[in-house]
Order: sequence, then C-alpha cells, then structure tokens
Amino acid sequence: MRWALGKKLFYDSRLSIDSSISCASCHKPHLAFSDDVSSTSGVFDRPGTRNAPTLTNVVYQPYFTREGGLSSLEMQVLVPIQEHNEFGFNIIEITKRLKSDSVYQRMSNKAYQSPLDYSALVRAIATFERSLISGNSAYDKFQYQNDQSSLTGFEVAGMELFYSDKTNCSQCHGGFNFTNYAFENNGLYAEYTDTGRERLTKNEADNGRFKVPTLRNIEVTGPYMHDGSLTSLDKVVEHYNQGGFGHPNKSSLIKPLGLSVIEKQQLVAFLNTLTDHDFINNKTFRN
Repeated sequence: MRWALGKKLFYDSRLSIDSSISCASCHKPHLAFSDDVSSTSGVFDRPGTRNAPTLTNVVYQPYFTREGGLSSLEMQVLVPIQEHNEFGFNIIEITKRLKSDSVYQRMSNKAYQSPLDYSALVRAIATFERSLISGNSAYDKFQYQNDQSSLTGFEVAGMELFYSDKTNCSQCHGGFNFTNYAFENNGLYAEYTDTGRERLTKNEADNGRFKVPTLRNIEVTGPYMHDGSLTSLDKVVEHYNQGGFGHPNKSSLIKPLGLSVIEKQQLVAFLNTLTDHDFINNKTFRN
C-alpha cells in the first residue's frame, strides 16, 4: 500500500501550486524517468535550471541532487516541491489540499496508520522511487547471465574500449550502476554559470563539480550533462575525446583520447547496450 500511495502521488499534479505538473512531468517512465529537454519548465512556465536526471536505480544513490546535499530520498522529495521554478509550493499546503481526498486518506491510514500528512507523503513517494530498479539490459545479459549472443562484436569492442586504460571511462562510471558516486569537474566549460557542488560547500575547489551520473539507460536520457547542453551520445563521446575545456578543477582523468572514428562509434554502440527495455516499458510503473 505504501508503494501504491507513492505511485499515485508521483503522478498527481496537485502537488504543484497551480496543479500543472507532477513528479512524472520531469521524470517520464519511457525515458527511464528522465526528460528529453535540456531543462523542464515548472509552474507558470517558469524556466528550469538543470537537466532532469534519471531515477534509474536511485535506491543505490548515497546522496541526492547534483551537488549531493541531501542524504535521503525523503529529503529530496521536498526539493522540487519548494523550488520556485519547479512546484513552487509548500508540503503543508499540499496535505491541506489533499485532506478532502478520501482515496488518499484511506490509503494513508492503511499504509501508515494515520491520515495523509507530510511525513507519509514523502515516505510514500520515496518508497515508489526505490522500486525503480533496472538491471536487464543487453549488457547485463552478456555480463551476468552468460548470454554471449546479446552483444555484437562491434558492441563488445566498445565495451573493451570503455574498460580500457585508453579511455578510463570506468574509473568514474564503474560498478553495477556505472557510477562511483563521486563529484567531478569534467571540463564541460572553462567557466561555469552553475557552480555545482560549490553551491553547497562554498569551496572554490568544488566549482564545476557535479555528481557522476549512472550510465544505465543512457540511450534514452538525453540531452546530457547537468544543463542538457550535449544533445547526443556522439557529442558526449567527442567531448571526452577532445579532453574538455581547461578549468582548474577539471579531473586529471579528462584528457584527449585520440579515438578513431570507428572507436567512437564502438563506444556509443556499447553505451546503447545499457538500455533496459523491460524497465522503460514496464507498465507497472506507468500511471
């Protein structure tokens, strides 16, 4: 019941001040719970400020938001609710708005033995989000299920390149979830308008550093980077191939790679094998 309550809330636009957007407005199931624009507009068409990240395997994240300022999904739920350019609302006012909804009250009483209040609301949404687990891509079948036919030779070549010392991709995007959860400056800009983790820490050494994202379902989660400025995986790979822009905080791993045209194509082909079609087409998660 807690999961069902969270799912219902996730898709409810009444959580925004003008009842125009829901969590699912920015985190669309068929896009692995991300969006396909650089930044999604909020209430009253207020412009978004960052690219909506995928919620794929968000249960494994040790902290939340791109600067990592929150330690739990329950806390993170509050961010879009109170952000002026997102929901522009207040969670206390939301619970007042939903007080007369008998379905919500019945579900909350069954799930939490209390009427729907702010605590039940954030816990329920977090419960739903923790169920968004993806791990059945072509790569997974090849790597973990011993299905050698799930990847082509071209894709295997891309995988080998991904894990090679030549690219060092897996130094940041390693492990089951293809992220080390660290904060890195990848040389996207010489000067950053969005200061990244520095916004949280007030430390200049964190300027332009953002949480390393998962690469799972990366094929469908573009545009890419914190601001959605790179519109294709080809452009992402080319950015790293060129070594990025000079910045004092740029990771030492970001340097010109000297990849051939074929090698760049192989890398993109491998990244596309991380798409879990069962996950993005799972009707259980749909409204």
